[in-house]
Amino acid sequence: MGKLDGKVALITGAGQGIGQGIALALAREGAAIAVAGRTESKLHGTCERLTELGARSEPVVCDVSRRADIASAVERTVDVFGGVDILVNNANDCTPGPILSVIDEEYERSFATGPLATLRMMQSCHPHMVSRGGGVIVNLVTSAAVRWDASNYGAYGSIKEGMRSLTRSAACEWGRDGIRVLSVAPHAKSPALARWMERNPDEAAEFVAGIPLGRVGDAETDIGRAVVFLVSDDAGYLTGATIPLDGGQSRWG
Repeated sequence: MGKLDGKVALITGAGQGIGQGIALALAREGAAIAVAGRTESKLHGTCERLTELGARSEPVVCDVSRRADIASAVERTVDVFGGVDILVNNANDCTPGPILSVIDEEYERSFATGPLATLRMMQSCHPHMVSRGGGVIVNLVTSAAVRWDASNYGAYGSIKEGMRSLTRSAACEWGRDGIRVLSVAPHAKSPALARWMERNPDEAAEFVAGIPLGRVGDAETDIGRAVVFLVSDDAGYLTGATIPLDGGQSRWG
């Protein structure tokens, strides 16, 4: 038996990278997975891998910047699986860069796919979690927001910190509803990070050298397995916290 037998998880940005890693890890513990994201072909790719594990899954095309897409994704998940027990807000379109390079339209898109999408998704899932006696929400943020040198992370960090604030507030407001809400700040070799490391080998080497554990995390075994613990009953008394899954690179406090 798995830790998550009978549970239903809705994961955004699950067509690749960290979202896919979390989906695989949760599925190995028995969860059914609604695989949400913008690119249908990537969603089917993740679903094929989940099927190989013997897990139930459903591809759900969703642009989290659109309120209607979020409502539709939650409705589809409930229709297919009967409810939602776990929500992972992973999708976010935000690129690091210097403050002077930030363009209004890009920042507005980052906000729409970050804090605003997180808020809407949590609000949409709340009644379904309440009807099942509770649930767990995990919002993916970043340790870049608390780096000693925050250069090039101003816009990116501010978006993720908005999500972290929503996490804390929802944890306080919804605890009596049986809903736990957590933030995870991961470092994992997503496709975007892999491309950056290939283009910037010297900076990448310096980046890895600054990680006490000496490596970038694996999306499934390092990030996904930790999320399994967080959404399971083993972590049933933990809420409102930010869990740094960054190999010790950043200090929180």
